[in-house]
Amino acid sequence: METFFSTMKPRKLQTKMILLILGLIICIVGVGGLFSLRLISSILEEQMGSRALKVSQAVALIPDIRRDLVKGDLENSSIQSIVEKIRTTTGAQFIVVGDKEGRRYSHPVAERIGQYMVGGDNSPALDEGKAYVSRATGTLGPSIRGKVPVFSAQGDVIGVVSVGYLVQNVNSLIRGYNIKIITFLTAAILFGIAVTIKITDEFKKLIFGLEPSEIAALLQERTTTLETIREGVLAVDEKGLITTVNQAAFETLGLDSGEDVIGRPVISVLPQTRILDVLHTGVSQLDRELLVGDKEIIVNRIPMVNDGKITGVVSSFRNKDELDILAKKLSQIQKYSEMLRVQTHEYSNKLHTISGLIQIGAYQEAVDLIGSETSGYQELIHSLMRIVPDPILAGTVLGKYNKAKELKVDFQIDPDSNMVNVPDTMKREGLVTVLSNILDNSFEAVMENDESRRHVKLSMTDLGNDLIFEIDDSGPGIDKSEWNNVFKRGFTTKKKRGHGMGLFLVEKAITRLQGSVTIGSSELGGAAFTVIIPKTQVMDGANPDSYN
Repeated sequence: METFFSTMKPRKLQTKMILLILGLIICIVGVGGLFSLRLISSILEEQMGSRALKVSQAVALIPDIRRDLVKGDLENSSIQSIVEKIRTTTGAQFIVVGDKEGRRYSHPVAERIGQYMVGGDNSPALDEGKAYVSRATGTLGPSIRGKVPVFSAQGDVIGVVSVGYLVQNVNSLIRGYNIKIITFLTAAILFGIAVTIKITDEFKKLIFGLEPSEIAALLQERTTTLETIREGVLAVDEKGLITTVNQAAFETLGLDSGEDVIGRPVISVLPQTRILDVLHTGVSQLDRELLVGDKEIIVNRIPMVNDGKITGVVSSFRNKDELDILAKKLSQIQKYSEMLRVQTHEYSNKLHTISGLIQIGAYQEAVDLIGSETSGYQELIHSLMRIVPDPILAGTVLGKYNKAKELKVDFQIDPDSNMVNVPDTMKREGLVTVLSNILDNSFEAVMENDESRRHVKLSMTDLGNDLIFEIDDSGPGIDKSEWNNVFKRGFTTKKKRGHGMGLFLVEKAITRLQGSVTIGSSELGGAAFTVIIPKTQVMDGANPDSYN
């Protein structure tokens, strides 16, 4: 049985709303209709009784009627002619005048004059002298009667006047009103049905035809998505009030995560925002820079449009440093890819040369060529494994050696270098960032020289409590007046665009490692960078997620 009723329940939201609203309309209209019908019936009966009573009172005051009742001469009485004129004028079904014993002096049916009144409701009028309204059944049928006693000049009750309206005529009048009311109620219900369907259709459009379960699923998915993405997201409505903000937005904007900003004007939270411009103009703003405190963020602002009307704006933003780091990494990958392409081309030429020597029988020359290519490289690898046992650092230095070779740069590693005691807890990513960017900067600096004067030297030592890296180059050097600006974002001595990030990233990495970097003049003629990183303090101060 429960399964049957569950299958009978409407499942669509629109159907549920229609049934609910219609049920409510029918209940209200039904109860109101029944109340109106009862009220009208009561009012009509009360009005008929009141009219009957007033007519009775008027008839009871007629002198001729009082005179004839005192005489008691039924044969010569003029009462019948008097009251019949009044009856036809007032529309009453009957006006009966009776004496003290209840004998009729008038009646719509003349043959019943002289007979006694029926209904048994004369006692209060004849015995107590009261005027009242009653319901009783007489010779003409059930009726609503107005009963009034007739008094003599001395104040004695000498008769009674009974004016009545038949119940069936009253009911006929009530039915006429009932039909009108029922017609109105039916029209109201039909109008309610039409309005309900219209309202539910509009409501369905507003929620894009989704059911409550689908809306709940979308809301949960939206909330999860907003909290999952790393970009900050903030949305405002058409009034500029904040409606949505995720955790990444709190972190990026430096807001207190416990602060309730929903419903607040966005201008009070971000005074410098241009989101209201988008709200007013409807024009998107893409990749705009915004300064929040000491942080630069990249902002995208997109208007929300519904039926051609701007209903709000969604703004997404991310720390510019993160984007710059990604751009730098991408640039490094592109350079490394180009280097591999060149290296592949060079080694392909050498392989063809070796193949040609073998084909002409010059085996010794082929062996000598192979030896000359591998001996220096193998010696470098063995030297690196002795100087830098750490595979990540060694791999970084070896990669830069290969890059220098392709660039025709003389890259020398001080044979007296020693980098054996690198703490296991130290983040290798930070060291790689420092070495890679300074060496790349040195390689680019010497490229302006002839091939014979392109020299870069790396010295490393781990003696004492610090790791020390020294990089010298034979480039044009850096003017002493610019030494304090070298590590600022965007600073570069290159004319080409896309530079100015490498040394900025170096300074950030060294700060995380609690180290220091200095710039000076190199014995090779160019710039000299000295990096000092403490072994023990890094473990206490480094942020484990700084390089992730």
